[in-house]
Amino acid sequence: MLKCFSGSLKRNTTTQAMNRLYLCLVAAITLAGCAKPQPQTTTSIPAPKPGPGVFFVATNGNDQWSGRLLKPNRTGTDGPFATLPGALKTVRGLRQQHDSAVGQSPTVFVGGGHYFLAAPVVLTPEDSGLVLTALPAARPVLSGGRPIAGWKEVTVQGKKLWAADIPSVSDGKWYFRELWVNGQRAARARHPNRGYLAIGDLPDKAADWTQGQTRFRFRQGDLKAWDTITNAEVLVMCKWVESRLPVIGVDEKEGIVSFSKRAVFGLEKGDLYYAEGAFEFLDEPGEWYLDDATGTLYYMPRAGEQLAKVQAIAPLLVQVLRFEGRPQAGQYVEHVVLRGLAFAHTEWCFPEGFHSGKNKPSIPPAAKPEAGGFSQAAAGVPGAVWGEGLRDCAFEDCRFSNLGNYGLELTRGCQGNRILRCEFSDLGAGGMKIGEGSIRDQAAEQTGGNEISGCRVCDGGKMFPSAIGVWIGQSPSNRLLHNLIHDFYYTGISIGWTWGYGPALATNNTVAFNHVHHIGVKSGGDGPILSDMAGIYTLGKQPGTTIRNNLWHDIAATRYGGWGIYFDEGSSGIVAESNVVYRTTHGGFHQHYGETNVVRNNIFAFARDQQIQRSRNEPHISFTFVTNIVYFDTGKLLGSEWKGETNYLMDWNVYFDARPDAKPEELRLGPCSWQKWQERGHDRNSLVADPLFVAPQKNDFHLRANSPALTIGFQPIDLSHVGP
Repeated sequence: MLKCFSGSLKRNTTTQAMNRLYLCLVAAITLAGCAKPQPQTTTSIPAPKPGPGVFFVATNGNDQWSGRLLKPNRTGTDGPFATLPGALKTVRGLRQQHDSAVGQSPTVFVGGGHYFLAAPVVLTPEDSGLVLTALPAARPVLSGGRPIAGWKEVTVQGKKLWAADIPSVSDGKWYFRELWVNGQRAARARHPNRGYLAIGDLPDKAADWTQGQTRFRFRQGDLKAWDTITNAEVLVMCKWVESRLPVIGVDEKEGIVSFSKRAVFGLEKGDLYYAEGAFEFLDEPGEWYLDDATGTLYYMPRAGEQLAKVQAIAPLLVQVLRFEGRPQAGQYVEHVVLRGLAFAHTEWCFPEGFHSGKNKPSIPPAAKPEAGGFSQAAAGVPGAVWGEGLRDCAFEDCRFSNLGNYGLELTRGCQGNRILRCEFSDLGAGGMKIGEGSIRDQAAEQTGGNEISGCRVCDGGKMFPSAIGVWIGQSPSNRLLHNLIHDFYYTGISIGWTWGYGPALATNNTVAFNHVHHIGVKSGGDGPILSDMAGIYTLGKQPGTTIRNNLWHDIAATRYGGWGIYFDEGSSGIVAESNVVYRTTHGGFHQHYGETNVVRNNIFAFARDQQIQRSRNEPHISFTFVTNIVYFDTGKLLGSEWKGETNYLMDWNVYFDARPDAKPEELRLGPCSWQKWQERGHDRNSLVADPLFVAPQKNDFHLRANSPALTIGFQPIDLSHVGP
């Protein structure tokens, strides 16, 4: 069970016990993955009553009614609206007529149930001041999906299945890769059902590592020329990204599978993959297969599911809600509040004519197949809720779940918005995207100053494993506070989008009191499948950015790069202090290259290969590493590049190798002996000594009262308020 890290035992024992209890409760709920969604308590509001500026929407309503009654009247002549678009149309009309009864902040109360949308709900500057809120105790769901009806029992090739005919699929008007049955994500028929296959060899050498292949050689018996294999896709993991590759053929004799798209990067022997979407893979309860030729959807029911009561929903829309401000014209959607709403059942997957690169390729697609993915972070996958020109708005107690893309995306000109106490779960991609990949010249078109606080972001990467819990691009002055982020295959938090020392806008961001765990490897044991990831990942110059009082743990990668705190290319001007990092595969802290970063007063424990890593020697000061505690029982202390004597500063730290055979004078340092290290001018005031944690093997990193770390300036770390 997780313990908290609130300081030394000198503290009041009652307070300490309460702090420990808090984190233990958080861990009990979350360590097994994203727990079954629980109803969240929305902001306390009185039971709504009809009145000026108050409108209602309900599943038993009618868009021809006034919308001013909570329930239909006895005569069935008036009552709530049936849809949110119907309510918005009326409210806009009344505001345009300057109806004083509407006011500047009309409120639309939405009752419980699913609201299936034919198109995204769109809010524009004329909707500024609007409040959209769930009725007390209700959980309305704005769905981008369509219910599947007409199920019948069938037996196909000896398999007992349920089947439904969908004419729009056979007509070529609809296709989907996700399905939710009775509120749970069903698995698209997959091979293997669990775990991964590995590439056997590559018949084609890539021109360079940035150019992927269109085929690979599989190991004997892993794939076959099944009848429906050309309906399938292979998801292959290479470096830090996935590639979704449509199968065009399998040559069993040669052991080669071929694709209509190319991998994002050059594939390597041993890269992991799985296949999905062939009928032959449909062999386990909870799986489904869509035959696009006949328009038939097949589903193998789970135990206890009943044909007459099944609720199956497939995604139809990419987005359910759009905020369409016009920041280039100085027109914004402002002061809108969304409270207690849920957003579900969307999907995005490489539409026709899509190009994943920054520019369309100069070589015709027929000559150079398009890549089946993105170069990092699934950055081109849009949010199910999307905003441009959104200012001073709030998302409170909302739920973004059962989605095939990112949950929320705030792009150009979104400033001063608050995402509070929201839940993001069961995600095809990641949780949130804040900002853009490019730098806007005009301040009004830049995105920044937003707050994400008290949110739970978990269980992502279902369609795009390289997606991120919270991604911040070229965006300054955002605050990530008290969030719980876990169970992603790639990275928990990513900040910055400039590789190197060029212009960058992700400055003055604050990351504090967040709990981030099971990154790369999920809490249920799945993974790792990707490399080069971290609990928090940064890029480019970021003066003023602070990473403080966070808890990072259980982070793993395949070939390389499962780090806690990772300063990648050009990361500069960042302060990381008073964080606790433990159980990582490749190090608690890694800096690829950057300058003037400060890493102080952190605890790094139990990394597998090395504890601290530095990858490039440069002529300037790359970082200052002071008053940290590093505690390990495998691997070495320092990994990679430690040349130079004056371009990194390390001192006043405590290092301890907890292995029984370890000797302080023979510290497993890495680059040289401890004596030689100090002669070079490093760690002259540091200690090689047991910091005297209370119970490190049980994740209790409190310091005992007589800890030597307290004598050299280490300040006890208070994580009593970590997480939501």
